[in-house]
Amino acid sequence: MDEPRPNFLDVSKSALGRAWVDRLDPAAARTAAAIGQRTDLSEILARIVAGRGVGVDAAQTYLQPTIRELMPDPSTLAGMDALAERLARAITDNEPVALFGDYDVDGACSCALMARYLRHFGLDPQVHIPDRIFEGYGPNTTAIDKLVDGGARLLITLDCGTTSDGPIAHARQRGLDVLVIDHHLSDAELPPANALVNPNRPDDISGLGYLCAAGVTFMVLVATNRLLKQRGDTGLPNLMTMIDLVALATVCDVVPLKGLNRAFVARGLEVARTGSNRGIGALALAARLSGPLNAYHLGYLIGPRINAGGRIGDAALGTRLLSLDDEQQALMIAAQLNELNSERQRIEVEAVEEAARAAEAEIGGGGGPPVLVLASANWHPGVVGLIAARLRERFERPTFAIALAPDGTGTGSGRSMPGVDLGRAVIEAVELGLAVKGGGHAMAAGVTLKSGQLGAFRAHITDRLGRSVSEARALTALEIDAAMTARGANPQFVHEIERAGPFGAGSPQPVFAFPAHKARFAEIVGTGGHVKFTLTADDGARLKAIAFRAATTALGEALLSAGNDTPLHLAGTLSIDHWQGREEVQFRLLDAARPGGR
Repeated sequence: MDEPRPNFLDVSKSALGRAWVDRLDPAAARTAAAIGQRTDLSEILARIVAGRGVGVDAAQTYLQPTIRELMPDPSTLAGMDALAERLARAITDNEPVALFGDYDVDGACSCALMARYLRHFGLDPQVHIPDRIFEGYGPNTTAIDKLVDGGARLLITLDCGTTSDGPIAHARQRGLDVLVIDHHLSDAELPPANALVNPNRPDDISGLGYLCAAGVTFMVLVATNRLLKQRGDTGLPNLMTMIDLVALATVCDVVPLKGLNRAFVARGLEVARTGSNRGIGALALAARLSGPLNAYHLGYLIGPRINAGGRIGDAALGTRLLSLDDEQQALMIAAQLNELNSERQRIEVEAVEEAARAAEAEIGGGGGPPVLVLASANWHPGVVGLIAARLRERFERPTFAIALAPDGTGTGSGRSMPGVDLGRAVIEAVELGLAVKGGGHAMAAGVTLKSGQLGAFRAHITDRLGRSVSEARALTALEIDAAMTARGANPQFVHEIERAGPFGAGSPQPVFAFPAHKARFAEIVGTGGHVKFTLTADDGARLKAIAFRAATTALGEALLSAGNDTPLHLAGTLSIDHWQGREEVQFRLLDAARPGGR
């Protein structure tokens, strides 16, 4: 039985209605003490490591993850040997190859990895990234016919294909061999591909289901390199020079940063900082990044610009950018993606405002439905995932946002919360005839509905996920790693805690509580409704601080109405802002509470 955790700073109900608790229960606190005794880690770093479920013996590996130590034999993945064999044969025989990817960051990185690998051997693959609106997700017969007519003899699908039975059967009928490299949840029956590698296929026992598609692609290339080397080939590609693409995809696809994924991101960031990938470097310039690239930059500044092409522009721009070596071309494409991202932000703000009003009306004064399923003819299909993500954050429940076409069909995207498997629920809806197609993974899913299916789909999702949502929401207390003061939050301290990174899904960034500090000079900034303020201690120490997208929330109201001299308990994360060669700590607010528990 789990040992209870008392409320941190006695906060039982914050501005956002959450209790605050110590991330470490008594057992984890004992683990932290043991880590501190057996290593040279500081008390705070030992607490952070233990708070992420790391045992005493694994602490050093966690802090210094290496691909060499954590990479398993690729052959442990079901179907790997057959797929690597067919890919190696295509390279040896100089066959015409076509790549079919997804239109998001993971798809772009997977395609760029494979394209760079094949080009090393002199192959120049056709690359097709489907249009989100006109083609939708996954292979389609029209695109396949075009690739066949272009001379392709081997089709490789990347970050898609697992549920594409019909299009893959069509490809085989047209004389194509098909290799599927994917990570999405699968049906019971696999498509008729020549080989399929997906750690989430029913018969895979590798334990690597947490990899994104680019991570799986990297393992395919490791297996293929090994096979070619065994056959006497020399001059093989150095795969470690491309690991930055795996890091970018891993962060942006929000897969758990555990095991091999931690090593991918840690090593990938090192490679990315060298600027060897012209596309990543050009996007960093477009985003006006300062300081060394980190996981936050990948997830919130680089990734959204790549995704903008797939959402509202040319879906192939991201893959093209990450695949090329010409600096001028990279700068031109990065500028295009930057402009598209600005337009995407404008469209998103308008759509989120409409969706939030609809959600508030549906929830009313009560608890509302466990899952929000919202639809509108005013939403651009390319931003429905962003709408779902914003509403999931605001209303603390899984959300689907569905863009309706004039004929009543809908294209939607869902975002979930830990403990609630959206992908499985959507696959079940397809199997029951309540959706045309759909799938995904636990935290994100896509769905296509025909006219008249919206009501039945909403009922299915509500019934299927109601209990798991209730259980998940009961665990939504804000977990605090430690309490500290503004004076203690200096660059040296932040660098110390960053040793426990990279942070992301499954390895949350440390959350610190600042007891009875003041939120001075609070004001709304930016088009997204952010609230900027100065976190100030009684001794005069201060930090730059911001609460993202908080203006219209209870958190924003608490900041804006508090006044400069009202003490508040403030909880959030710390990072380093690099400006003109100087390092300055900045604070991102997640929640606030009045001393006394509210």
